[in-house]
Amino acid sequence: MADKDPSTVYIASPEGDTGKSTVALGVLQMLCATTARVGVFRPITRSTTEPDYILELLLEHSTADIDYEQAVGVTYEQVHADPDAAISEIVMRFHEVAKVCDAVVVVGTDYTDVASPSELRFNARIAVNLGAPVLLVVRGAERTPDEVRQLAELCASELATEHAQLAAIVANRCEPDQLAEIATVLQVFSNVPSWTLPEVPLLIAPTMAELCTAIDGEMYSGDPELLQREALSVMVGGMTAEHILERLTDGVVVIAPGDRSEVLLSLVNAHEAEGFPSLAGIIMNGAMLPHPAVARLMAGLKPRLPILTTELGTYDTANAVHHTRGRMAAGNPRKVDTALALMEDHVDAPELLRRIRVQRTTVVTPQMFEYQLIEQARGNRKRIVLPEGTDDRILRAAGRVLQRKIADLVILGDETSIRARATELGVDIGDAQVLDPRTSGYLEEFAAEYTELRKHKGMTIERARETMADISYFGTMMVYKGIADGMVSGAAHTTAHTIRPSFEIIKTVPGVATVSSVFLMCLSDRVLAYGDCAVVPDPSSEQLADIAISSARTAAQFGIDPRIAMLSYSTGESGSGADVDKVRVATKLVREREPDLLVEGPIQYDAAIEPTVADTKLPDSEVAGRATVFVFPDLNTGNNTYKAVQRSAGAIAIGPVLQGLRKPVNDLSRGALVADIVNTVAITAIQAQGQ
Repeated sequence: MADKDPSTVYIASPEGDTGKSTVALGVLQMLCATTARVGVFRPITRSTTEPDYILELLLEHSTADIDYEQAVGVTYEQVHADPDAAISEIVMRFHEVAKVCDAVVVVGTDYTDVASPSELRFNARIAVNLGAPVLLVVRGAERTPDEVRQLAELCASELATEHAQLAAIVANRCEPDQLAEIATVLQVFSNVPSWTLPEVPLLIAPTMAELCTAIDGEMYSGDPELLQREALSVMVGGMTAEHILERLTDGVVVIAPGDRSEVLLSLVNAHEAEGFPSLAGIIMNGAMLPHPAVARLMAGLKPRLPILTTELGTYDTANAVHHTRGRMAAGNPRKVDTALALMEDHVDAPELLRRIRVQRTTVVTPQMFEYQLIEQARGNRKRIVLPEGTDDRILRAAGRVLQRKIADLVILGDETSIRARATELGVDIGDAQVLDPRTSGYLEEFAAEYTELRKHKGMTIERARETMADISYFGTMMVYKGIADGMVSGAAHTTAHTIRPSFEIIKTVPGVATVSSVFLMCLSDRVLAYGDCAVVPDPSSEQLADIAISSARTAAQFGIDPRIAMLSYSTGESGSGADVDKVRVATKLVREREPDLLVEGPIQYDAAIEPTVADTKLPDSEVAGRATVFVFPDLNTGNNTYKAVQRSAGAIAIGPVLQGLRKPVNDLSRGALVADIVNTVAITAIQAQGQ
């Protein structure tokens, strides 16, 4: 239960289509970065029969233990039937949510049922009853700066009439070239901060999947993965093929009947051809399919481009497509990342959090830690090389890394095919450098360097050229030469293929002879470091000491105060035997080599992490009961323990993070998700900052 009333903000707007969900998502992330249990509440829901997609999206990113039903107040029908009773119900349901939260984001109505001038005032009444300051969101699209100011003033007056506290104003969906002017005119609110966000067409663009639903269509052919690509514009292909080709743009969806064989073939080939825009898809209308001979030809081309069919005529198809507005739903990470980047770039988070009186906490949740990773990486951007440019997960992760400005990127592979595939996936990697090791101007330089480094092994320049054409060796040499600051690989290659070049080229830091790893274990209220769980099978005492020292340094880089527990099945002097003695010697070596480090060993896991056990077994220890870095005696113990904690305690395991190398190289699991890759890039960038 929360010890005090949570910090609460009520996000309200005077009309629909303000992009309020973008603002709500950004505010939610700001809160999750500083506060442990952040909840979401929707006082009035859209419908009793269909899920509220905005609420579903926000709940996915919240950190409090509340479900969809708890997060809903009342329906529009209840408000229309008895407004006062509805507010009483809203207040009661809100306080049930507030009991288990440190902060709550309340998202006001969307004007989807009945848009009336009184609706903002009703939102203000709710905010006052919840004791929540209001973050006002107004729409800048199709308005002059003075019109935006007038609207904001009118809304502020409405809020004041109901005694609601205006905390801040966000003018969203503004024309990009009017941002500065709108910001200036909003300074009329001298005691209320205001921020302006530009219109981003992607955020309101429908995906091909959403268009398929809107036209009651079916997929005729293409890659189902590409149904998630946004259609940025629409064209009715009523002209000849050559004129259609002249007018194509990236992300366009073209509507054409299935009997327009020359148009269909031209579009399919244009999508694949170098020098032509990448299409979002084709819609064949009028219930017409291609002639069998043309269909066979198209099938032979194996087009990845989504082609949909519909029974609607040209006008009805175009009308349905034109009126379909894209949703920023939970399953659309590109839109989510775009919204988060907008808020990060344009809104002063500390000032907004001060306005809604958010208290920082000493607890560190997984979401807080992930946000801190990204912020730390953004603070001093490094250049990371991603060798596996042919993997869709790498491209999707690259798009997120670039959009959030986490790191600068070099992607290895054939530039034409990589950029074409990224565009096809709807991923923007325009700011990344793409290099093909086989044709790069670096190849000869790298081969000569590698020959020199491995001459004691009989390396020749011819063999070195072949080796350097390999993406892992090429990427590693980029890091060694300082062309990149770090490397992330392993999504499509073995661990050995990723880290072997590092042993040969980069080598270990002075004073540490062992390359090892840690997992950053994000528990519900703290982050711990576990090492080594991935690299060294049966470390000697000297290797254990290396692992402990490296793990302490890694932990410190990520804001974890290192207190090292050298784990064994025995605590203190109570046990004997080769395994315990190995840990005892390793502990002594750590104290000799790094006397400032806090280290205890041998110690059992329960004595290391639980204060009540520590008070019994090692009452005078500075580490026992408070350990943050856990060094396991062997790989078998470490690997099984981290997986047991991950599954049993619901911990998030980030890693393995390689350590001990002169420059950072990190290995991905072959089952890595896009989010795992993004986090690993951030970790690698932070390691590079500390070099």
